[in-house]
Amino acid sequence: MNGFLIPANSKKSMLIFGLFNKEDLILISAALGISLILLLFLDVSKLPIGLIAITPGLVGSFLVFPIPNYHNMLTVIKDVYTFYTSRQKFIWKGWCFLDGESKK
Repeated sequence: MNGFLIPANSKKSMLIFGLFNKEDLILISAALGISLILLLFLDVSKLPIGLIAITPGLVGSFLVFPIPNYHNMLTVIKDVYTFYTSRQKFIWKGWCFLDGESKK
């Protein structure tokens, strides 16, 4: 029982605030900046226009929202896209000695 145990949060020290990498901060700051500019220049007294103004900030926040077993939602979306658009090749490595080849 004298093994070395790696802490579960060992990768968090490489992230900014323990949650974001540089690309995440660029994405969220650009999205919030666009929302701020839209809020300043649009007439937000009407509900539909106000929703349009805050939509970029909401989408950017959704994409960098951290989730378990992945970094954030953007990572999940990229992985799902790659899984469904790339060719899947599964190589049989089962319990058979010959791996599906016939014996001659």
